[in-house]
Amino acid sequence: MTTSLEPKVTVADVPRLDAGPEYLPLPEPSAGGVPRVRLPSGHAALHLTRYRDVHRVLADNSFGRTVTNVEDGPSFLPTIMPKELLLNLDVPHHARMRGFVTADYSAAGVERLRPVVDEVIDRRFAALRRQDRPDLFATVLDPLPVTVNCRFLGIPETDVPHFRPSSRIVQMAPDHDVPGLLDHFWTVYHYVTDLVTGARPTDPDGLIGRFVAGRDRAEPPLSDEELVGILLGSLLGADQNVLSVLTKAVYTLLCAPALWRRLVDDPAVAPRLVEELIRLIPLGTISTFPRVATRDMETGAGTVREGEVVYADAFAANRDPDVFPDPLAIDPDRPANPRHLQFGYGMHHCMGAALARTEITALLVRLAEEFPDLALDADPAALPWDHGRLLRRPTALPVRW
Repeated sequence: MTTSLEPKVTVADVPRLDAGPEYLPLPEPSAGGVPRVRLPSGHAALHLTRYRDVHRVLADNSFGRTVTNVEDGPSFLPTIMPKELLLNLDVPHHARMRGFVTADYSAAGVERLRPVVDEVIDRRFAALRRQDRPDLFATVLDPLPVTVNCRFLGIPETDVPHFRPSSRIVQMAPDHDVPGLLDHFWTVYHYVTDLVTGARPTDPDGLIGRFVAGRDRAEPPLSDEELVGILLGSLLGADQNVLSVLTKAVYTLLCAPALWRRLVDDPAVAPRLVEELIRLIPLGTISTFPRVATRDMETGAGTVREGEVVYADAFAANRDPDVFPDPLAIDPDRPANPRHLQFGYGMHHCMGAALARTEITALLVRLAEEFPDLALDADPAALPWDHGRLLRRPTALPVRW
């Protein structure tokens, strides 16, 4: 059994895995000495990149999100989002809504989906084997998260063609056609509203039906708008976000035969390999959303002052050499602690983290078991990609085995 990789595989060995930043470095630091960047919205933000500083900001509830989600607010996005989305809420409102969903999105909560994941993989692998020119992305990866999420939420798979093209555009968040982006957003928003209000049918045993039936568990009970805010994040994130990381994880392994062979020879390494891939692979071209400080804080980069906009860059923190030696190496034998920050930390830790880990790990293990000689059947540098603010991924993976 292989226990180490020689030579090491690094991010630089995988064509196009990294993308350029969505911000512009500014030449002058803040008054407190912290480096600054210009956000796409035009606002200057303090740029924190060291693990310790980013971790502190993400864990500190005094750094607010709500005040950024306003017209002309500091943002990476070209428009504002509904105030009821969990990622836009601060204390105490966030705790009330997050507590309502925590059990269902915990590791134990999503474990009941494992038979569904295996069932979907079975069907998609059978389809892949029937193809003359197999495309792993179109046949397996693309359908997997959305199908599992439909079963989780309790919505008909026949609804997918209605909402999913708009979901993709919303997560791309293009700034060249904001009216068109908003049209797609409202398509998805109104679809989720119809599910919550009963205008569209749902499985009563699915998450939506159970949330609607149990809304009185929150104090005060959750409104329709609040349920839509929770479920909109799930409809988008548990599909498009999981798909982005899943696709880039598989793409990375196929571009790095030594990593792929390690997984084939030692399937037990899969959970550690998945964590290492997630550490290095951001969803899109940003890693967290800006926050505004409501108090002064001393950091390793200087003083953050009350009222300043802060970009706590989890992507950079996950490559901090003081915390992750040889940070660009994809090393599944890297110590498990400290944990990476790719799913965020603290109040805004991604509620779908366990679901993402479950699907990605299950798919990688099954691929290694059933297609041990899997390889890309194309030049990696020539593959088409989606490239957006909140998602970035190859959109074709021709393979052979």
